[in-house]
Amino acid sequence: QVQLVESGGGLVQAGGSLRLSCEASVRTFSIYAMGWFRQAPGKEREFVAAVSQSGSSTYYADSVKGRFAISRDNKNTVYLQMNSLKPEDTAVYTCAADRVYSRTSTHPESFNYWGQGTQVTVSS
Repeated sequence: QVQLVESGGGLVQAGGSLRLSCEASVRTFSIYAMGWFRQAPGKEREFVAAVSQSGSSTYYADSVKGRFAISRDNKNTVYLQMNSLKPEDTAVYTCAADRVYSRTSTHPESFNYWGQGTQVTVSS
């Protein structure tokens, strides 16, 4: 069983930065690919970023490329560094984990384990 707990959300002005963290309670963190998704009110959940088990491969949504960076450490945490934030980035951000990493890791259906989410609000 994998438990995921996000932290680092909050209120920030447009142009500001936030760093989200997701801590995994799992025996072997290194066998799980990790992803970040977000959901704004009234909208469907959308992909933000994903990272492979080794950390050597990443995917990003076009809307965040060049502004967000996903990374992971060797212990049990995945990060999402968010720079140049925009009001349209406002959403609940949730991390996810799965043992498979592939081209479909941009889809929520490819992840079996989910955290509870953390709210990110960007004011204009």
